[in-house]
Amino acid sequence: MRTMTIAALATMLAGAPALGQGTNPAASGAAPARPANAAPAKPAVTAPARAAAPKAAPASTPESRSAAALALSHEPTFDEGTAQRIKEAALSYSDLAVRGGWPTIPTDAKFVIGVAGPSDDLLRQRLIIGDDLAADKTSGPFDEVVAEAVKRFQVRHGLASTGTVTPRTIAALNVSVQKRIKQLEASLERLESTNFSFGQRYVVVNLPATFAEAVENDTVVRRYRVIVGKTEKPSPTLTAEITGVVLNPTWTVPSSIARSEISAHMRKDPTYLSRMHMEVLDGHDNPIDPHSVDWSGARTPNFTVRQQNGTFNALGAVKIDMPNSYSVYMHDTNQRNLFSDDYRFDSHGCSRVDNVRDLAAWLLSEEMPKWNRAAIDAAILTGQHQEIALPNKVPVAWIYLTAWMTKDQTIQFRNDIYDQDTQLLEATAEEAAFFNQAANHPLTAHLAQ
Repeated sequence: MRTMTIAALATMLAGAPALGQGTNPAASGAAPARPANAAPAKPAVTAPARAAAPKAAPASTPESRSAAALALSHEPTFDEGTAQRIKEAALSYSDLAVRGGWPTIPTDAKFVIGVAGPSDDLLRQRLIIGDDLAADKTSGPFDEVVAEAVKRFQVRHGLASTGTVTPRTIAALNVSVQKRIKQLEASLERLESTNFSFGQRYVVVNLPATFAEAVENDTVVRRYRVIVGKTEKPSPTLTAEITGVVLNPTWTVPSSIARSEISAHMRKDPTYLSRMHMEVLDGHDNPIDPHSVDWSGARTPNFTVRQQNGTFNALGAVKIDMPNSYSVYMHDTNQRNLFSDDYRFDSHGCSRVDNVRDLAAWLLSEEMPKWNRAAIDAAILTGQHQEIALPNKVPVAWIYLTAWMTKDQTIQFRNDIYDQDTQLLEATAEEAAFFNQAANHPLTAHLAQ
């Protein structure tokens, strides 16, 4: 029997559960009031107050970024109950759609704390419907309470949690409930075709969210920003096993990159390979003269380009081995500044991991203290290439969820960056139409069973 669609389930169940309350543990409150001083007995002549110099923002580091990411939640994006919770969220949103959904915020609306505006109550209504704001906060100007609710909404939608209603925030607020239901349907459809063996310890990369999670005993113990494939070179969804960690790795350039990008560089600059510490190897890993190679890019390369290990290496200092049919993996990078960006779709398909040394230490925790973080850092400093096999393989899944609900009932949404939701739902609709037609034809009725 084919899986019943969420829309059909929604018509069967009334009174869907309430929407999940978003949380934001990192949200900060207002500064405490300063105690008032007693009035002086006599007027005092004082020098004009000098404005305090603004404090410099703390530098963003791999450790601070991963700590901030983990502080958002310890609930896994993907566990054995994710599919069921997505069904529950979709039913809740379907019930909300029947009741009219939520209001639209004018795109030119302005919200300033303490200043009344014409769209203030509309924003409150929108946040209340999404369970980001308490139900009794229905009216009043934009204030700190509403700003905190905006932060909760922003966290749930992968936006910077500033509490400021930016154009991107308004755009996310105005996505219709019908589209959110379709995101939940597509995410559920995709999960139901995923075969993953959850272990006590496993790793998940959710591509649309650009985050990786290390899960242990059903709790996220590490979370990292990741850079995944560009829209024109999307990272694949897959399940595999992490088998080892490579320190100071070399990089064997994929033939597609050698044919297009490397060849183009060599046509413009014959010194490119030497400047990038790359060598050309034949089928037996023997070095060959780059000048003897056809760099026209017209044919599939019959050679291998390999970059030596070092600070210039595209894989950085750490590579995580996870054999799979797509030949992708997780690794460090020599462009770590990209992790500070909100938009992190910039790779050729592999997943670059922020603070990857910390992930390597977690993967090798069964080898403590031999391979703790300090030992990993020391080994990298030697510059020596070293391959470390895990005593027990760790399951890893790269998934594509633009909508999900965690165990604390928080519903999350992300942009369909690779347009996979639309493609999947169109294919599913075509399949449904086929089976509907088959059911009405005597020769194909059995196909609809």
